[in-house]
Amino acid sequence: MVFSSLIFLFLFLPVVLSVYFLLKQTALRNAFLVAASLIFYAWGEPTYVWVMLLSIVANYFFAIWIEDHQTLKKQILSLAVVFNLGLLAYFKYSNFFASNLDHLLAVFNLPKTSMWFVPLPLGVSFFTFHALSYVIDVFRKQAVAQRQPMNMALYICFFPQLIAGPIIRYHDICGQLTDRKVNADMFSEGIKRFIGGLAKKVLIANVLAKPTDLIFSLPPTELSAGVSWLGDL
Repeated sequence: MVFSSLIFLFLFLPVVLSVYFLLKQTALRNAFLVAASLIFYAWGEPTYVWVMLLSIVANYFFAIWIEDHQTLKKQILSLAVVFNLGLLAYFKYSNFFASNLDHLLAVFNLPKTSMWFVPLPLGVSFFTFHALSYVIDVFRKQAVAQRQPMNMALYICFFPQLIAGPIIRYHDICGQLTDRKVNADMFSEGIKRFIGGLAKKVLIANVLAKPTDLIFSLPPTELSAGVSWLGDL
Protein backbone atom coordinates (compact mmCIF):
# COMPACT_ATOMS: atom_id res chain seq x y z
CA MET A 1 0.00 0.00 0.00
CA VAL A 2 1.96 2.99 -1.26
CA PHE A 3 0.98 6.57 -0.38
CA SER A 4 0.00 7.33 -3.97
CA SER A 5 -2.38 4.37 -4.27
CA LEU A 6 -6.13 4.94 -4.38
CA ILE A 7 -6.79 2.59 -1.47
CA PHE A 8 -4.46 4.62 0.75
CA LEU A 9 -5.74 8.04 -0.36
CA PHE A 10 -9.46 7.29 -0.31
CA LEU A 11 -9.83 4.55 2.30
CA PHE A 12 -6.94 3.95 4.67
CA LEU A 13 -5.89 7.55 5.35
CA PRO A 14 -9.41 9.02 5.75
CA VAL A 15 -10.43 6.20 8.12
CA VAL A 16 -7.26 6.54 10.21
CA LEU A 17 -7.60 10.32 10.50
CA SER A 18 -11.30 10.13 11.35
CA VAL A 19 -10.91 7.54 14.10
CA TYR A 20 -7.79 9.25 15.45
CA PHE A 21 -9.57 12.57 16.02
CA LEU A 22 -12.64 10.85 17.46
CA LEU A 23 -10.45 9.34 20.17
CA LYS A 24 -9.61 11.83 22.90
CA GLN A 25 -7.06 10.03 25.09
CA THR A 26 -3.45 9.87 23.91
CA ALA A 27 -3.10 6.26 25.06
CA LEU A 28 -6.07 5.19 22.94
CA ARG A 29 -4.79 7.20 19.98
CA ASN A 30 -1.39 5.55 20.25
CA ALA A 31 -2.91 2.09 20.46
CA PHE A 32 -5.04 2.82 17.41
CA LEU A 33 -2.07 4.15 15.43
CA VAL A 34 -0.07 1.03 16.27
CA ALA A 35 -2.94 -1.18 15.07
CA ALA A 36 -3.31 0.90 11.89
CA SER A 37 0.45 0.75 11.28
CA LEU A 38 0.49 -3.03 11.66
CA ILE A 39 -2.37 -3.30 9.16
CA PHE A 40 -0.48 -0.99 6.80
CA TYR A 41 2.66 -3.14 7.09
CA ALA A 42 0.81 -6.46 6.88
CA TRP A 43 -0.90 -5.24 3.69
CA GLY A 44 2.42 -5.58 1.90
CA GLU A 45 4.15 -8.10 4.19
CA PRO A 46 1.56 -10.40 5.83
CA THR A 47 3.93 -13.29 6.51
CA TYR A 48 6.88 -11.61 8.18
CA VAL A 49 5.16 -8.98 10.31
CA TRP A 50 6.39 -11.06 13.26
CA VAL A 51 9.98 -9.98 12.47
CA MET A 52 9.10 -6.35 13.17
CA LEU A 53 7.17 -7.34 16.31
CA LEU A 54 10.18 -9.34 17.51
CA SER A 55 12.41 -6.32 16.94
CA ILE A 56 10.02 -4.09 18.91
CA VAL A 57 9.80 -6.46 21.89
CA ALA A 58 13.53 -7.20 22.02
CA ASN A 59 14.63 -3.56 21.82
CA TYR A 60 11.97 -2.51 24.33
CA PHE A 61 13.64 -4.75 26.89
CA PHE A 62 17.19 -3.92 25.78
CA ALA A 63 16.61 -0.23 26.52
CA ILE A 64 15.08 -0.92 29.94
CA TRP A 65 17.93 -3.27 30.87
CA ILE A 66 20.48 -0.63 29.88
CA GLU A 67 18.77 2.02 31.99
CA ASP A 68 18.32 -0.28 35.00
CA HIS A 69 21.82 -1.84 34.89
CA GLN A 70 24.26 0.99 34.26
CA THR A 71 27.28 -1.07 35.24
CA LEU A 72 26.50 -3.56 32.49
CA LYS A 73 25.17 -1.13 29.89
CA LYS A 74 28.09 -1.62 27.47
CA GLN A 75 27.60 -5.38 27.49
CA ILE A 76 23.84 -5.03 27.03
CA LEU A 77 24.34 -2.57 24.17
CA SER A 78 26.75 -5.01 22.52
CA LEU A 79 24.12 -7.72 22.83
CA ALA A 80 21.52 -5.39 21.30
CA VAL A 81 23.82 -4.57 18.38
CA VAL A 82 24.56 -8.26 17.77
CA PHE A 83 20.85 -9.11 17.90
CA ASN A 84 19.76 -6.32 15.54
CA LEU A 85 22.56 -6.71 13.02
CA GLY A 86 22.27 -10.50 13.21
CA LEU A 87 18.55 -10.27 12.45
CA LEU A 88 19.27 -7.96 9.52
CA ALA A 89 22.15 -10.08 8.21
CA TYR A 90 20.10 -13.27 8.32
CA PHE A 91 17.24 -11.92 6.23
CA LYS A 92 19.26 -9.67 3.95
CA TYR A 93 22.44 -11.62 3.27
CA SER A 94 21.70 -15.33 3.81
CA ASN A 95 20.82 -15.90 0.15
CA PHE A 96 23.87 -13.92 -0.98
CA PHE A 97 26.28 -15.97 1.13
CA ALA A 98 24.59 -19.24 0.22
CA SER A 99 24.81 -18.44 -3.50
CA ASN A 100 28.49 -17.56 -3.27
CA LEU A 101 29.18 -20.65 -1.20
CA ASP A 102 27.49 -22.80 -3.85
CA HIS A 103 29.76 -21.30 -6.52
CA LEU A 104 32.79 -22.05 -4.37
CA LEU A 105 31.66 -25.62 -3.72
CA ALA A 106 31.11 -26.13 -7.45
CA VAL A 107 34.76 -25.29 -8.09
CA PHE A 108 35.74 -28.28 -5.95
CA ASN A 109 32.95 -30.49 -7.36
CA LEU A 110 31.20 -30.57 -4.00
CA PRO A 111 27.41 -30.70 -3.56
CA LYS A 112 25.53 -27.43 -3.14
CA THR A 113 24.21 -26.26 0.19
CA SER A 114 20.71 -27.33 1.08
CA MET A 115 19.87 -23.95 2.62
CA TRP A 116 16.33 -22.77 2.02
CA PHE A 117 15.50 -19.47 0.36
CA VAL A 118 15.16 -16.63 2.90
CA PRO A 119 12.65 -13.94 1.83
CA LEU A 120 13.50 -10.30 2.57
CA PRO A 121 10.88 -8.73 4.88
CA LEU A 122 9.61 -5.35 3.79
CA GLY A 123 11.49 -2.45 5.39
CA VAL A 124 13.68 -4.70 7.55
CA SER A 125 16.73 -2.44 7.20
CA PHE A 126 14.79 0.63 8.20
CA PHE A 127 13.00 -0.66 11.30
CA THR A 128 16.14 -2.49 12.47
CA PHE A 129 18.28 0.66 12.45
CA HIS A 130 15.35 2.67 13.76
CA ALA A 131 15.08 0.40 16.80
CA LEU A 132 18.84 0.33 17.29
CA SER A 133 19.02 4.15 17.27
CA TYR A 134 16.48 4.15 20.14
CA VAL A 135 18.61 1.78 22.24
CA ILE A 136 21.69 3.91 21.54
CA ASP A 137 19.83 7.07 22.62
CA VAL A 138 19.04 5.41 25.95
CA PHE A 139 22.63 4.18 26.28
CA ARG A 140 23.94 7.73 25.75
CA LYS A 141 21.34 9.10 28.21
CA GLN A 142 19.91 11.29 25.49
CA ALA A 143 16.51 9.78 26.26
CA VAL A 144 14.76 7.84 28.99
CA ALA A 145 13.77 4.24 28.26
CA GLN A 146 10.14 3.99 27.22
CA ARG A 147 8.22 1.96 29.81
CA GLN A 148 4.94 1.88 27.89
CA PRO A 149 5.18 -0.89 25.24
CA MET A 150 2.56 0.78 23.01
CA ASN A 151 4.53 4.03 22.84
CA MET A 152 7.71 2.14 21.96
CA ALA A 153 5.84 0.20 19.28
CA LEU A 154 4.44 3.42 17.81
CA TYR A 155 7.92 4.92 17.52
CA ILE A 156 9.11 1.89 15.53
CA CYS A 157 6.12 1.08 13.34
CA PHE A 158 4.38 4.43 12.74
CA PHE A 159 3.15 3.94 9.16
CA PRO A 160 4.11 7.30 7.53
CA GLN A 161 7.81 6.44 7.94
CA LEU A 162 7.69 2.68 8.38
CA ILE A 163 8.81 1.49 4.95
CA ALA A 164 11.30 4.07 3.71
CA GLY A 165 12.06 6.35 6.63
CA PRO A 166 13.48 8.75 7.42
CA ILE A 167 15.03 7.42 10.62
CA ILE A 168 13.86 9.86 13.30
CA ARG A 169 15.94 9.90 16.48
CA TYR A 170 13.94 8.91 19.53
CA HIS A 171 15.11 11.83 21.67
CA ASP A 172 13.72 14.25 19.08
CA ILE A 173 10.13 12.98 19.28
CA CYS A 174 9.81 11.12 22.60
CA GLY A 175 7.79 13.97 24.08
CA GLN A 176 5.25 13.80 21.25
CA LEU A 177 4.50 10.17 22.01
CA THR A 178 2.73 11.21 25.21
CA ASP A 179 1.87 14.87 24.66
CA ARG A 180 1.02 16.28 21.23
CA LYS A 181 -1.40 18.90 20.05
CA VAL A 182 -2.87 19.53 16.61
CA ASN A 183 -4.62 22.72 15.55
CA ALA A 184 -6.16 23.87 12.28
CA ASP A 185 -3.01 25.66 11.11
CA MET A 186 -0.79 22.63 11.76
CA PHE A 187 -3.29 20.31 10.06
CA SER A 188 -3.44 22.63 7.05
CA GLU A 189 0.36 22.74 6.83
CA GLY A 190 0.46 18.94 6.97
CA ILE A 191 -2.01 18.70 4.09
CA LYS A 192 0.11 21.10 2.01
CA ARG A 193 3.25 19.05 2.63
CA PHE A 194 1.47 15.82 1.80
CA ILE A 195 0.07 17.21 -1.46
CA GLY A 196 3.48 18.56 -2.42
CA GLY A 197 5.17 15.23 -1.75
CA LEU A 198 2.42 13.33 -3.56
CA ALA A 199 2.83 15.57 -6.62
CA LYS A 200 6.59 14.99 -6.69
CA LYS A 201 6.03 11.24 -6.39
CA VAL A 202 3.33 10.92 -9.08
CA LEU A 203 4.38 13.62 -11.54
CA ILE A 204 8.17 13.40 -11.28
CA ALA A 205 9.43 10.22 -9.62
CA ASN A 206 6.99 7.81 -11.26
CA VAL A 207 7.51 9.37 -14.69
CA LEU A 208 11.31 9.28 -14.46
CA ALA A 209 11.26 5.73 -13.09
CA LYS A 210 10.01 4.28 -16.39
CA PRO A 211 12.99 5.25 -18.59
CA THR A 212 15.35 4.52 -15.71
CA ASP A 213 14.03 0.97 -15.40
CA LEU A 214 14.36 0.49 -19.16
CA ILE A 215 17.96 1.70 -19.12
CA PHE A 216 19.02 -0.57 -16.29
CA SER A 217 17.29 -3.55 -17.91
CA LEU A 218 19.59 -3.25 -20.93
CA PRO A 219 22.49 -5.73 -21.26
CA PRO A 220 25.84 -4.22 -20.18
CA THR A 221 27.10 -4.44 -23.77
CA GLU A 222 24.39 -2.03 -24.90
CA LEU A 223 25.05 0.56 -22.20
CA SER A 224 27.09 3.54 -23.34
CA ALA A 225 28.57 6.04 -20.89
CA GLY A 226 25.94 8.62 -21.79
CA VAL A 227 23.02 6.21 -21.37
CA SER A 228 24.43 4.99 -18.03
CA TRP A 229 24.68 8.55 -16.73
CA LEU A 230 21.15 9.24 -17.94
CA GLY A 231 19.92 6.25 -15.96
CA ASP A 232 21.74 7.45 -12.83
CA LEU A 233 20.30 10.92 -13.15
